[in-house]
Amino acid sequence: MLALDDVGFRMFPGEVHALMGENGAGKSTLIKVLTGVHGVDDGSVELDGSPVAFGTPGEARRAGVSTVYQEVNLCPNLSVAENICLGREPRRRGRIDWRGMRRRAEALLARLDVEVDVTAELGSCSIAVQQLVAIARALDVEARVLVLDEPTSSLDAGEVDRLLAVLRSLRDEGMAILFVSHFIDQVFAVADRMTVLRNGKLVGEYRTEEITPVELVTRMLGKELAALEDLEEAGHSRAEVAGAPVLLVADDLGRRGGIAPFSLDIREGEVLGLAGLLGSGRTELARLLFGADQADSGSMSIGGETTALRGPRAGLDHGIAFCSENRKTEGLIEELTVRENIVLALQASKGWARPLTRRRQDEIAARYIEALDIRPANPEARVGELSGGNQQKVLLARWLITEPRLLILDEPTRGIDIGAKTEIQRLVTRLSADGMAVVFVSAELEEVLRLSHRVAVLRDRVVVAQVDNDSLTAERLMAVMAEGVAR
Repeated sequence: MLALDDVGFRMFPGEVHALMGENGAGKSTLIKVLTGVHGVDDGSVELDGSPVAFGTPGEARRAGVSTVYQEVNLCPNLSVAENICLGREPRRRGRIDWRGMRRRAEALLARLDVEVDVTAELGSCSIAVQQLVAIARALDVEARVLVLDEPTSSLDAGEVDRLLAVLRSLRDEGMAILFVSHFIDQVFAVADRMTVLRNGKLVGEYRTEEITPVELVTRMLGKELAALEDLEEAGHSRAEVAGAPVLLVADDLGRRGGIAPFSLDIREGEVLGLAGLLGSGRTELARLLFGADQADSGSMSIGGETTALRGPRAGLDHGIAFCSENRKTEGLIEELTVRENIVLALQASKGWARPLTRRRQDEIAARYIEALDIRPANPEARVGELSGGNQQKVLLARWLITEPRLLILDEPTRGIDIGAKTEIQRLVTRLSADGMAVVFVSAELEEVLRLSHRVAVLRDRVVVAQVDNDSLTAERLMAVMAEGVAR
């Protein structure tokens, strides 16, 4: 399978060019090709009309192509000035000219309208200032092309406005800027042109004024609005859920840099879908509800009791289970057996001073292997050797044995075959019918519509709407995702 397949891409001086696409579209691969991390099997890259073949990111930087990543790759233990001039320190009589370094750093930051003590350690500065320091370093190497990979993902609204103003200023000076972001509002606020990729292929290049947010979302997802299937008759009842509230969130629960304050309620027997583009805040909201991330404002009520979850153990103690989208890094322990992975959460809830007997572990593993049809049906198989679908079933089994009242599933069907996906969807429907509350996160709109009684729509890390699924269509859902307004 080709990571990039016949992709054409161009940038112009004095322009901000947005690169758009969902996860796996090929954005990261294209950036790595442009910046010397990867070579190409076919085709060529030109800079100022001349062919180039960067073998390393260093070669790309020396040619004037500089990258600022989402995670700032500078040295937090060095000063701001040292980071800006690292490797290119001004020298005088064979020694570093510290005064000259500070002046040079101050001049570069002034160009970005940034006032900061350049002798301060970078690690003591905000993430926003660190991003601007990384840009100043790019200016110090006289970059002609500046690549920004998700630069606003950890910034608040004021910091975002400040960074976008800097980008406009650099654009007006003639720099070519590649802006990669999942935030649609920011893209339309700063980009002059955009390129959309999907599944490693070029969808198209568009002037910003020639495309609407709804059209952009349509091209990113690869489905025309009118052609999307309306799944109202998929067999899952849309009757109003009359169960008691399991979780109530006031209108001020949020986490700076993660998710804006929101309100939410989830009832017994309800499946609440979370819909939104990648980077919209779906996972951040799910982690907040479980306690994997701690809120810095607001509180929630669980089973009628007001509480502030201080960690995953607190979530578990309150009857909340969370299946992370990163099942390999945040879920399963691949070196352990199926049995050991299944009983992990139950053992943690009991405490390690009260270990489950081997007989009890065997009974639990056998029951859930049969109930979820985990294959191979061998509790002593190493879980890392199972297929993705069966690994996901093991993770579900782990949480189901804790008998949670709220089950949070973040992309539970991603990367698994259609058979396993169908089985998991049926399981969610069955759990809901038995009275369990479920939060279901998926990038697939059809899946969200098929399973959910109600859908909370997120855009740019804000809950923009909560819509009953009694007459919800894919067209309406995509419009809310694109425009941030419920129709």
